[in-house]
Amino acid sequence: MYEVLDDTAAQIILAIESGDSIRRVAQTLHTPYETVRQAVNRLENAGYVRYDDGLSVVDDRVRDAARELVAASASVSPPAIEEAYVLPQFGDWPFAFTRIDAVYVWTQGGYQVGRDPDDYPLFLAVREQDVDAWEAFFESFDLPTAFDRLPRDELAGPLQIVLDPQPALEIEHVEGYPVIPRAETIEYMHEHYAQFQSALAMLDRMYDDLDLGVTYRETERVQT
Repeated sequence: MYEVLDDTAAQIILAIESGDSIRRVAQTLHTPYETVRQAVNRLENAGYVRYDDGLSVVDDRVRDAARELVAASASVSPPAIEEAYVLPQFGDWPFAFTRIDAVYVWTQGGYQVGRDPDDYPLFLAVREQDVDAWEAFFESFDLPTAFDRLPRDELAGPLQIVLDPQPALEIEHVEGYPVIPRAETIEYMHEHYAQFQSALAMLDRMYDDLDLGVTYRETERVQT
């Protein structure tokens, strides 16, 4: 029965929120639409998901089995950086990318700074009440969590999850990624001018409703 549950199918089951379209799931997983469509057809034929004015998973036990499969796969082959960005979507609690990762998301991947592939933290804002659950979730994928970035020599692999607990979350979505609001991201960027000078100018060019009045050279003058 479980032969249908390969890694792609398991990720699709975990990504589905009731009422989702196939396109929405593909966007969440950052996977080609046709790949997701074919896997959904197999899952529907096997009775794992149904499509009735949107997708839904027929039984929570199927979701549990899918999570176990993905976790087992991660223990054998640790997730790549791109996969790590998708992994939190499989949790049952809200989150938003924050700090450097919020800049990365709001610039739609156009601005990536200070990220060594061999020492790569992901920054997630989570609710205070969900911290223990998130720690257990990432532990199941052999990913360390902390509230402050850990030194590389304390880690077994390149990835770590830095949690930023908040009383409540305000979440926006950009190209399938949940992220803290743009205004909050810009405030963070202003607090770290030296690191995000050109990113502010990039945002100013990307979004018509912004009027930051900043270019890279202008930001340098403010900084000095």
